[in-house]
Amino acid sequence: MMQEIKEETLEHYFSVTKKALETVKIAPPQNSHLRSIAEDFLNMARSYFSDAQYFRKKGDYVRALGAVYYAHAWLDAGARLGLFDVGDDHELFTLAR
Repeated sequence: MMQEIKEETLEHYFSVTKKALETVKIAPPQNSHLRSIAEDFLNMARSYFSDAQYFRKKGDYVRALGAVYYAHAWLDAGARLGLFDVGDDHELFTLAR
């Protein structure tokens, strides 16, 4: 069982989540009630990603990995619910088929 998180592992998940954050576009129109929900999901993802960066700088790789996982989970959930337009990207996002 792995007892430590390696820098390479952390770098991989940071890279994937950063790319996902750059890819998402809010899908609902400005006047839709779903727009504020989409904005909230994106804000949560950005906040967790920021937390992950903070923990990484502090050398707390366990919390950094947890936070980056949460960030990506918010993006996946938003994409799957149709709050984000991510095209047909099944590599960065867990989309329904």
